[in-house]
Amino acid sequence: MSNDNSIPARDGAVDAPSGFVQAVDEAGKSTVGRVGSGLAPADAAGRVTPVSRAISHPLFGWVVMALAVALPFVNSSSYSIRIATDALIFVMLAVGLNIVVGYCGLLDLGFAAFFAIGAYTSGILTTSLGWPILLTIPVVVIAAVIGGVVIGGPTLRLRSDYLAIVTLGFGEIIRITANNLDITGGPNGIFGIPNFGDFGLRSDITTYWIVVAVVAAAVLASARLGKGRLGRAWRFVREDEDAAEAMGIHTYRVKFAAYITGAIFGGIAGVLFAVHQTAISPTSFNFLWSALILMAVVLGGMGSTPGVVIGALVISLLPELLRGAENWRYLVFGVLLIIVMLFRPQGIWPHRGDEKPSRIEKRRARTAAKEVAP
Repeated sequence: MSNDNSIPARDGAVDAPSGFVQAVDEAGKSTVGRVGSGLAPADAAGRVTPVSRAISHPLFGWVVMALAVALPFVNSSSYSIRIATDALIFVMLAVGLNIVVGYCGLLDLGFAAFFAIGAYTSGILTTSLGWPILLTIPVVVIAAVIGGVVIGGPTLRLRSDYLAIVTLGFGEIIRITANNLDITGGPNGIFGIPNFGDFGLRSDITTYWIVVAVVAAAVLASARLGKGRLGRAWRFVREDEDAAEAMGIHTYRVKFAAYITGAIFGGIAGVLFAVHQTAISPTSFNFLWSALILMAVVLGGMGSTPGVVIGALVISLLPELLRGAENWRYLVFGVLLIIVMLFRPQGIWPHRGDEKPSRIEKRRARTAAKEVAP
Protein backbone atom coordinates (compact mmCIF):
# COMPACT_ATOMS: atom_id res chain seq x y z
CA MET A 1 0.00 0.00 0.00
CA SER A 2 1.41 3.36 -0.95
CA ASN A 3 1.64 6.14 1.56
CA ASP A 4 1.17 9.12 -0.76
CA ASN A 5 0.26 12.20 1.21
CA SER A 6 0.30 14.55 -1.76
CA ILE A 7 -2.73 16.80 -2.16
CA PRO A 8 -4.49 16.97 -5.54
CA ALA A 9 -5.02 20.51 -6.77
CA ARG A 10 -8.13 21.84 -8.46
CA ASP A 11 -6.57 21.91 -11.96
CA GLY A 12 -5.51 18.27 -11.78
CA ALA A 13 -1.92 18.95 -10.72
CA VAL A 14 -0.50 17.52 -7.52
CA ASP A 15 0.73 19.84 -4.77
CA ALA A 16 3.64 18.90 -2.55
CA PRO A 17 2.74 17.73 0.96
CA SER A 18 3.10 20.15 3.84
CA GLY A 19 6.22 20.33 5.98
CA PHE A 20 4.42 18.72 8.93
CA VAL A 21 3.32 15.72 6.83
CA GLN A 22 6.85 15.32 5.47
CA ALA A 23 8.30 15.40 8.98
CA VAL A 24 5.91 12.70 10.20
CA ASP A 25 6.64 10.52 7.16
CA GLU A 26 10.39 10.86 7.67
CA ALA A 27 10.14 10.05 11.37
CA GLY A 28 8.13 6.93 10.62
CA LYS A 29 6.63 4.73 13.29
CA SER A 30 9.28 5.60 15.85
CA THR A 31 7.35 8.67 16.94
CA VAL A 32 3.83 7.46 16.26
CA GLY A 33 2.32 5.22 18.89
CA ARG A 34 0.08 5.15 21.87
CA VAL A 35 1.28 6.47 25.18
CA GLY A 36 3.17 3.87 27.19
CA SER A 37 3.38 1.32 24.37
CA GLY A 38 6.34 -1.01 24.73
CA LEU A 39 6.56 -0.55 28.49
CA ALA A 40 4.39 -3.48 29.54
CA PRO A 41 6.24 -6.52 30.92
CA ALA A 42 6.80 -8.68 27.84
CA ASP A 43 9.18 -11.22 26.44
CA ALA A 44 11.97 -10.62 23.94
CA ALA A 45 9.52 -10.80 21.02
CA GLY A 46 7.42 -8.02 22.52
CA ARG A 47 4.55 -10.31 23.51
CA VAL A 48 2.87 -10.05 26.90
CA THR A 49 4.01 -12.98 29.05
CA PRO A 50 1.56 -15.41 30.70
CA VAL A 51 2.55 -14.08 34.13
CA SER A 52 1.78 -10.53 33.03
CA ARG A 53 -1.54 -11.62 31.58
CA ALA A 54 -2.46 -13.49 34.78
CA ILE A 55 -1.59 -10.58 37.07
CA SER A 56 -3.46 -8.16 34.80
CA HIS A 57 -6.63 -10.27 35.04
CA PRO A 58 -9.38 -8.68 37.18
CA LEU A 59 -9.67 -11.86 39.26
CA PHE A 60 -6.12 -11.37 40.50
CA GLY A 61 -7.19 -8.25 42.41
CA TRP A 62 -9.98 -10.19 44.13
CA VAL A 63 -7.49 -12.91 45.09
CA VAL A 64 -5.16 -10.33 46.63
CA MET A 65 -8.05 -8.78 48.56
CA ALA A 66 -9.13 -12.21 49.82
CA LEU A 67 -5.58 -12.87 51.04
CA ALA A 68 -5.54 -9.49 52.80
CA VAL A 69 -8.85 -10.26 54.53
CA ALA A 70 -7.57 -13.69 55.58
CA LEU A 71 -4.35 -12.38 57.15
CA PRO A 72 -5.68 -12.26 60.75
CA PHE A 73 -6.68 -15.93 60.44
CA VAL A 74 -3.13 -16.83 59.38
CA ASN A 75 -1.12 -14.55 61.67
CA SER A 76 -2.99 -12.47 64.23
CA SER A 77 0.00 -11.15 66.16
CA SER A 78 -0.17 -7.45 67.03
CA TYR A 79 3.10 -6.81 65.20
CA SER A 80 1.91 -8.36 61.92
CA ILE A 81 -1.46 -6.58 62.03
CA ARG A 82 0.19 -3.22 62.77
CA ILE A 83 2.73 -3.57 59.95
CA ALA A 84 0.04 -4.70 57.49
CA THR A 85 -2.21 -1.77 58.44
CA ASP A 86 0.65 0.70 57.98
CA ALA A 87 1.39 -0.80 54.55
CA LEU A 88 -2.25 -0.53 53.44
CA ILE A 89 -2.49 3.12 54.53
CA PHE A 90 0.68 3.79 52.56
CA VAL A 91 -0.90 2.07 49.54
CA MET A 92 -3.85 4.47 49.71
CA LEU A 93 -1.51 7.47 49.88
CA ALA A 94 0.45 6.21 46.87
CA VAL A 95 -2.73 5.57 44.88
CA GLY A 96 -3.93 9.11 45.64
CA LEU A 97 -0.63 10.68 44.59
CA ASN A 98 -0.61 8.51 41.47
CA ILE A 99 -3.72 10.37 40.29
CA VAL A 100 -1.85 13.66 40.58
CA VAL A 101 1.62 12.61 39.40
CA GLY A 102 1.07 9.43 37.40
CA TYR A 103 -2.18 10.23 35.61
CA CYS A 104 -1.97 14.01 35.22
CA GLY A 105 1.79 14.61 35.41
CA LEU A 106 1.68 17.23 38.20
CA LEU A 107 4.82 17.05 40.34
CA ASP A 108 3.52 17.33 43.91
CA LEU A 109 6.10 17.38 46.71
CA GLY A 110 3.68 18.33 49.47
CA PHE A 111 1.15 15.51 49.40
CA ALA A 112 1.69 14.89 53.12
CA ALA A 113 -0.20 18.16 53.74
CA PHE A 114 -3.53 16.54 52.85
CA PHE A 115 -2.52 13.53 54.93
CA ALA A 116 -2.06 15.90 57.89
CA ILE A 117 -5.31 17.76 57.20
CA GLY A 118 -7.29 14.53 57.37
CA ALA A 119 -5.55 13.27 60.50
CA TYR A 120 -5.79 16.55 62.42
CA THR A 121 -9.39 17.23 61.40
CA SER A 122 -10.58 13.84 62.63
CA GLY A 123 -8.37 14.06 65.72
CA ILE A 124 -9.74 17.47 66.77
CA LEU A 125 -13.37 16.53 66.17
CA THR A 126 -13.12 13.26 68.12
CA THR A 127 -11.02 14.41 71.09
CA SER A 128 -12.27 17.99 71.56
CA LEU A 129 -15.91 17.68 70.43
CA GLY A 130 -16.53 14.01 71.12
CA TRP A 131 -17.62 13.11 67.59
CA PRO A 132 -17.69 9.46 66.49
CA ILE A 133 -14.85 8.79 64.10
CA LEU A 134 -17.17 7.83 61.23
CA LEU A 135 -18.97 11.20 61.37
CA THR A 136 -15.67 13.01 60.87
CA ILE A 137 -15.09 11.54 57.41
CA PRO A 138 -17.46 13.94 55.53
CA VAL A 139 -15.86 16.90 57.35
CA VAL A 140 -12.41 15.56 56.45
CA VAL A 141 -13.40 15.33 52.79
CA ILE A 142 -14.64 18.94 52.86
CA ALA A 143 -11.45 20.10 54.62
CA ALA A 144 -9.29 18.30 52.04
CA VAL A 145 -11.24 19.87 49.19
CA ILE A 146 -10.86 23.33 50.74
CA GLY A 147 -7.13 22.72 51.13
CA GLY A 148 -6.91 21.62 47.50
CA VAL A 149 -8.82 24.69 46.34
CA VAL A 150 -6.65 27.05 48.40
CA ILE A 151 -3.36 25.69 47.11
CA GLY A 152 -4.46 24.36 43.72
CA GLY A 153 -6.58 27.31 42.58
CA PRO A 154 -3.77 29.86 42.16
CA THR A 155 -0.87 27.46 41.50
CA LEU A 156 -2.07 24.84 39.01
CA ARG A 157 -1.38 27.24 36.18
CA LEU A 158 2.29 26.72 37.00
CA ARG A 159 4.23 23.84 35.52
CA SER A 160 7.13 21.54 36.28
CA ASP A 161 9.61 22.73 38.90
CA TYR A 162 7.60 25.80 39.87
CA LEU A 163 4.59 23.69 40.84
CA ALA A 164 6.86 21.32 42.79
CA ILE A 165 8.35 24.21 44.79
CA VAL A 166 4.91 25.64 45.64
CA THR A 167 3.52 22.28 46.77
CA LEU A 168 6.64 21.64 48.84
CA GLY A 169 6.10 24.98 50.58
CA PHE A 170 2.42 24.14 51.17
CA GLY A 171 3.35 20.89 52.87
CA GLU A 172 5.78 22.64 55.19
CA ILE A 173 3.27 25.41 55.96
CA ILE A 174 0.69 22.85 57.14
CA ARG A 175 3.24 21.08 59.33
CA ILE A 176 4.58 24.30 60.89
CA THR A 177 1.04 25.60 61.46
CA ALA A 178 0.09 22.41 63.27
CA ASN A 179 3.25 22.74 65.35
CA ASN A 180 2.29 26.24 66.58
CA LEU A 181 -1.48 26.07 67.20
CA ASP A 182 -3.02 25.22 70.55
CA ILE A 183 -6.00 23.44 68.99
CA THR A 184 -3.66 20.95 67.31
CA GLY A 185 -1.74 20.32 70.52
CA GLY A 186 1.39 22.10 69.36
CA PRO A 187 4.55 19.96 69.26
CA ASN A 188 2.89 17.34 71.48
CA GLY A 189 0.10 16.71 68.98
CA ILE A 190 -3.20 15.01 69.72
CA PHE A 191 -3.55 11.73 71.60
CA GLY A 192 -6.42 9.52 72.69
CA ILE A 193 -8.04 9.32 69.25
CA PRO A 194 -10.79 6.66 69.42
CA ASN A 195 -11.04 3.70 67.07
CA PHE A 196 -13.94 2.45 64.99
CA GLY A 197 -15.09 0.09 67.74
CA ASP A 198 -14.24 -3.52 68.47
CA PHE A 199 -17.46 -5.24 67.24
CA GLY A 200 -16.63 -8.14 69.54
CA LEU A 201 -13.11 -8.49 68.10
CA ARG A 202 -9.71 -7.11 68.92
CA SER A 203 -9.70 -3.41 68.12
CA ASP A 204 -6.58 -3.63 65.94
CA ILE A 205 -8.08 -6.44 63.84
CA THR A 206 -11.32 -4.48 63.40
CA THR A 207 -9.31 -1.44 62.30
CA TYR A 208 -7.30 -3.61 59.92
CA TRP A 209 -10.38 -5.02 58.19
CA ILE A 210 -11.92 -1.55 57.85
CA VAL A 211 -8.66 -0.29 56.35
CA VAL A 212 -8.66 -3.23 53.91
CA ALA A 213 -12.18 -2.35 52.76
CA VAL A 214 -11.43 1.38 52.37
CA VAL A 215 -8.13 0.84 50.56
CA ALA A 216 -9.67 -1.75 48.22
CA ALA A 217 -12.43 0.72 47.32
CA ALA A 218 -9.84 3.46 46.77
CA VAL A 219 -7.71 1.27 44.49
CA LEU A 220 -10.77 0.23 42.48
CA ALA A 221 -11.97 3.83 42.19
CA SER A 222 -8.53 4.99 41.06
CA ALA A 223 -8.32 2.27 38.41
CA ARG A 224 -11.81 3.10 37.09
CA LEU A 225 -11.02 6.82 36.98
CA GLY A 226 -7.85 6.10 35.02
CA LYS A 227 -9.74 4.12 32.38
CA GLY A 228 -12.58 6.61 32.01
CA ARG A 229 -12.94 9.76 29.97
CA LEU A 230 -11.45 11.93 32.71
CA GLY A 231 -8.50 9.57 33.04
CA ARG A 232 -7.76 9.85 29.33
CA ALA A 233 -7.92 13.63 29.60
CA TRP A 234 -5.43 13.47 32.47
CA ARG A 235 -3.04 11.43 30.35
CA PHE A 236 -3.38 13.81 27.40
CA VAL A 237 -2.46 16.70 29.69
CA ARG A 238 0.47 14.74 31.07
CA GLU A 239 1.90 13.98 27.63
CA ASP A 240 1.44 17.41 26.05
CA GLU A 241 -0.58 20.10 27.79
CA ASP A 242 -0.48 22.51 24.84
CA ALA A 243 -1.68 19.86 22.40
CA ALA A 244 -4.43 18.80 24.81
CA GLU A 245 -5.64 22.38 25.09
CA ALA A 246 -5.56 22.75 21.31
CA MET A 247 -7.78 19.68 21.04
CA GLY A 248 -10.43 21.31 23.23
CA ILE A 249 -9.53 19.96 26.69
CA HIS A 250 -9.88 22.53 29.47
CA THR A 251 -6.48 21.73 30.96
CA TYR A 252 -6.91 23.85 34.09
CA ARG A 253 -10.16 22.12 35.07
CA VAL A 254 -8.70 18.72 34.32
CA LYS A 255 -5.64 19.38 36.48
CA PHE A 256 -7.82 20.84 39.20
CA ALA A 257 -9.97 17.69 39.21
CA ALA A 258 -6.86 15.50 39.59
CA TYR A 259 -5.52 17.63 42.43
CA ILE A 260 -8.81 17.63 44.34
CA THR A 261 -9.25 13.88 43.87
CA GLY A 262 -5.77 13.23 45.19
CA ALA A 263 -6.47 15.53 48.14
CA ILE A 264 -9.57 13.52 49.07
CA PHE A 265 -7.59 10.27 48.97
CA GLY A 266 -4.91 11.81 51.19
CA GLY A 267 -7.45 13.16 53.68
CA ILE A 268 -9.21 9.82 54.11
CA ALA A 269 -5.82 8.12 54.52
CA GLY A 270 -5.14 10.63 57.31
CA VAL A 271 -8.28 9.49 59.14
CA LEU A 272 -7.17 5.87 58.92
CA PHE A 273 -3.70 6.82 60.14
CA ALA A 274 -5.07 8.76 63.13
CA VAL A 275 -7.31 5.86 64.16
CA HIS A 276 -4.52 3.35 63.71
CA GLN A 277 -1.92 5.30 65.69
CA THR A 278 -4.37 6.82 68.25
CA ALA A 279 -1.96 9.76 68.48
CA ILE A 280 -0.53 12.21 65.94
CA SER A 281 2.07 14.98 66.02
CA PRO A 282 3.63 17.37 63.46
CA THR A 283 6.68 15.12 63.08
CA SER A 284 4.39 12.46 61.60
CA PHE A 285 3.83 14.60 58.48
CA ASN A 286 7.26 15.89 57.48
CA PHE A 287 8.70 16.10 53.98
CA LEU A 288 10.04 12.54 54.22
CA TRP A 289 6.48 11.25 53.93
CA SER A 290 5.90 13.13 50.67
CA ALA A 291 9.24 11.90 49.31
CA LEU A 292 8.51 8.27 50.20
CA ILE A 293 5.03 8.41 48.65
CA LEU A 294 6.46 9.88 45.46
CA MET A 295 9.17 7.22 45.50
CA ALA A 296 6.50 4.50 45.66
CA VAL A 297 4.71 5.97 42.63
CA VAL A 298 7.91 6.21 40.57
CA LEU A 299 9.21 2.83 41.68
CA GLY A 300 5.97 1.02 40.89
CA GLY A 301 5.33 2.76 37.57
CA MET A 302 3.68 6.14 37.16
CA GLY A 303 0.12 5.86 35.91
CA SER A 304 -0.12 2.14 36.67
CA THR A 305 -2.43 1.30 39.55
CA PRO A 306 -1.09 -2.27 40.08
CA GLY A 307 2.46 -0.97 39.82
CA VAL A 308 1.86 1.77 42.38
CA VAL A 309 0.34 -0.75 44.79
CA ILE A 310 3.43 -2.96 44.41
CA GLY A 311 5.74 0.03 44.81
CA ALA A 312 3.96 1.14 47.98
CA LEU A 313 4.19 -2.36 49.47
CA VAL A 314 7.90 -2.51 48.63
CA ILE A 315 8.65 0.88 50.17
CA SER A 316 6.62 0.18 53.33
CA LEU A 317 7.49 -3.48 53.95
CA LEU A 318 11.09 -3.77 52.77
CA PRO A 319 12.60 -1.88 55.75
CA GLU A 320 10.74 -4.26 58.10
CA LEU A 321 11.96 -7.30 56.19
CA LEU A 322 15.51 -5.96 56.48
CA ARG A 323 15.23 -5.35 60.22
CA GLY A 324 17.63 -8.23 60.81
CA ALA A 325 20.37 -6.15 59.20
CA GLU A 326 20.09 -3.74 62.16
CA ASN A 327 22.05 -0.54 61.50
CA TRP A 328 22.72 -1.57 57.91
CA ARG A 329 19.10 -2.02 56.88
CA TYR A 330 18.56 1.47 55.46
CA LEU A 331 21.84 1.23 53.52
CA VAL A 332 20.71 -2.10 52.07
CA PHE A 333 17.27 -0.61 51.43
CA GLY A 334 18.77 2.27 49.45
CA VAL A 335 21.07 0.01 47.46
CA LEU A 336 18.18 -2.29 46.53
CA LEU A 337 16.10 0.68 45.36
CA ILE A 338 18.96 1.92 43.19
CA ILE A 339 19.37 -1.54 41.65
CA VAL A 340 15.65 -1.73 40.86
CA MET A 341 15.64 1.72 39.24
CA LEU A 342 18.71 0.84 37.16
CA PHE A 343 17.20 -2.35 35.78
CA ARG A 344 13.57 -1.11 35.67
CA PRO A 345 13.76 2.64 34.97
CA GLN A 346 10.12 2.67 33.81
CA GLY A 347 8.99 1.10 37.10
CA ILE A 348 8.28 -2.36 38.40
CA TRP A 349 4.90 -2.55 36.66
CA PRO A 350 4.60 0.32 34.16
CA HIS A 351 1.40 1.55 32.60
CA ARG A 352 0.25 -0.31 29.49
CA GLY A 353 -0.79 1.90 26.63
CA ASP A 354 -2.62 -0.85 24.73
CA GLU A 355 -5.49 -1.16 27.17
CA LYS A 356 -8.56 -3.01 26.02
CA PRO A 357 -11.71 -0.94 25.50
CA SER A 358 -14.30 -1.09 28.25
CA ARG A 359 -17.73 -2.67 27.83
CA ILE A 360 -19.33 0.75 27.48
CA GLU A 361 -16.89 1.70 24.73
CA LYS A 362 -17.54 -1.60 22.91
CA ARG A 363 -21.30 -1.02 23.14
CA ARG A 364 -20.94 2.51 21.77
CA ALA A 365 -18.77 1.22 18.91
CA ARG A 366 -21.35 -1.43 17.99
CA THR A 367 -24.16 1.17 18.08
CA ALA A 368 -22.17 3.55 15.90
CA ALA A 369 -21.40 0.74 13.44
CA LYS A 370 -25.10 -0.14 13.15
CA GLU A 371 -25.99 3.49 12.48
CA VAL A 372 -23.37 3.79 9.73
CA ALA A 373 -24.19 0.45 8.10
CA PRO A 374 -26.72 0.67 5.23
